[in-house]
Amino acid sequence: MAQLDTLDLIVLSIILVGTVAYFTKGKYWGVTKDPYANSFANANGLKAGKTRNIIEKMDESGKNCVIFYGSQTGTAEDYASRLAKEGKSRFGLDTMVADLEDYDYENLDAISEDKVVMFVLATYGEGEPTDNAVDFYEFITGEDVSFSESADPPLGNLKYVAFGLGNNTYEHYNSMVRNVNKALEKMGGHRIGEAGEGDDGAGTMEEDFLAWKEPMWAALAEKMGLEEREAQYEPVFGIVEREGLTRDSPEVYLGEPNKMHLEGSAKGPFNAHNPYIAPIAESRELFQVPDRNCLHMEVDISGSNLSYQTGDHIAVWPTNPGQEVDYFLDILGLSEKRHQVISVKALEPTAKVPFPTPTTYDAIVRYHMEICAPVSRQFLATLAAFAPDEASKTEMTKLGSDKGYFHDKVSKYHYNIAGVLRTVGGGQKWTSIPFSAFIEGVTKLQPRYYSISSSSLAQPKKISITAVVESQVIPGRSDPFQGVATNYLFALKEKQNGDPNPKPFGQTYEITGPRNKYDGIHLPVHVRHSNFKLPSDPSKPIIMIGPGTGVAPFRGFVQERAHQATAGETIGKTLLFFGCRKRGEDFMYESEWEDRKKALGDSFEMINAFSREGPKKVYVQHRLKEMAKEINELLEKKAYVYVCGDAANMAREVNTVLAQIIAEQRGVSEAKGEEIVKNMRAANQYQEDVWS
Repeated sequence: MAQLDTLDLIVLSIILVGTVAYFTKGKYWGVTKDPYANSFANANGLKAGKTRNIIEKMDESGKNCVIFYGSQTGTAEDYASRLAKEGKSRFGLDTMVADLEDYDYENLDAISEDKVVMFVLATYGEGEPTDNAVDFYEFITGEDVSFSESADPPLGNLKYVAFGLGNNTYEHYNSMVRNVNKALEKMGGHRIGEAGEGDDGAGTMEEDFLAWKEPMWAALAEKMGLEEREAQYEPVFGIVEREGLTRDSPEVYLGEPNKMHLEGSAKGPFNAHNPYIAPIAESRELFQVPDRNCLHMEVDISGSNLSYQTGDHIAVWPTNPGQEVDYFLDILGLSEKRHQVISVKALEPTAKVPFPTPTTYDAIVRYHMEICAPVSRQFLATLAAFAPDEASKTEMTKLGSDKGYFHDKVSKYHYNIAGVLRTVGGGQKWTSIPFSAFIEGVTKLQPRYYSISSSSLAQPKKISITAVVESQVIPGRSDPFQGVATNYLFALKEKQNGDPNPKPFGQTYEITGPRNKYDGIHLPVHVRHSNFKLPSDPSKPIIMIGPGTGVAPFRGFVQERAHQATAGETIGKTLLFFGCRKRGEDFMYESEWEDRKKALGDSFEMINAFSREGPKKVYVQHRLKEMAKEINELLEKKAYVYVCGDAANMAREVNTVLAQIIAEQRGVSEAKGEEIVKNMRAANQYQEDVWS
């Protein structure tokens, strides 16, 4: 055999190395993956390879209880997480929380009897499912539901628990949980405990939830043979400080919502997981009084693939005010470590870290936590064990267990978590609380939704926002209660109009965004579809009722009809009832209405209710009654009625007045009038865009 020379050996060595590299795919010398990485690279839905089979997921992770949530603003998701933690710590259940849009439902019939499924379902708008629950709702309430097995009844093995989040000011109160519960029962499912209902309209959501869950747990424990034990805090997330990284490291998230934004390559679809950083084209003040502010803002979406329809909502992604971020970090003893880079890792396989990491304490608190929200009684009970002294522990325990005491000391003042900890501890630092407890216990900072006040026909690439800046004086509280998003918008308006360092009501905002990506005149947004829509035929008459910023969508409606009139279309009677305090103070868009009148002529009529200009307060519902004859004539011509604004008082009274007008003008009973209004709602002839 010939002897190998040096060149042959080198060539053979290269071939050998290449062969090993091919078969090991770089296993031994490839770039090491960050064990704590959580890139949020896929901003929409599950990552490739993750199962949509819930039974498979429960089996592989050893779970016997899944809590599905349908959530629009984060509250239902928060309640689902709380049930999961409590089920595990108090009863030893192996729980997991699941977003309804992440799984398929055809195999609900195959879930074994030793497992339990919980549903926490919010109702959105006029009895609709939340965005993430649409597919589930359509499936489970469908006429011909097809499951994976042919059992009779199909869900005879299913043990389930149900809680709904609703608002009694809407006609279809808690319809989501009611209809899902009805469907599950019809198909043989066995509900454990009552189907709970929380009422945001009455302001009792939290207490409704707490009152419902105790008897539910008792019923579940009995049904499944569970034994209650002393609850102890068990972290769902682990926090690791990253010594090799600084806030300037390019892979560290400083508030960016996902990897695309971090790398500066954000692209659509832009949605609730992935905002568009939109330029603010224009912003101005609408009120003429020093102590109240109302903003008009134009957001430019021409650089995106976003689109909207007249009547839709725009979602604004706010940033927490700097002072509140400082208070929060200070009370936890984290001020000095605010820019420390940390990674957050789920300690159990089904938990999802609610923001991308590695990141910093400051970024988490500023961009991802609802630190300004009123605190929950249950969360205070959880934190009692970490109090800095016995007196604070006793006080926290009492606040967590005594509903009346909690109301008198905390909820009536709308205190947030930092405020409560400061008050209870007398200013002492609460350094023993694991930061993971706040990631788990404080709701994720949510986008705020505003009725779009422009027409997509007239200005398809610019979205108008109309918003009153919230700053409310609460008796007994030293500082005003301030709206997070509206004050953030106010700061942006001030910056755009020449103030280099705006401080609305003393608050500062990081309006330049993470790494100066918003440069003070950009705003993270997405668009949400609404069913609040003009009739497709512009010759149909419409009646719009919108006091205050309730006029926002009607500015868009009238703008649209003026645009159509200019294009030569026939426009039906367009009646707008608008209420404010005084013509010289808060009559929004006064000159614009005159311009619209020129375009629309006699087809447009505006009826004003100035509540503080005469000896008696006059509201839109009073003006409605004064025009009873014309209103009834329009309704007989199948006019569409639109109501926008306060749900608890105005919208209810408008509903009542319309029923009275119909009864009086048509000579029928008031009960018959109410029935006609109800039928109008069912036919989509009466639409509401209201809030509590």
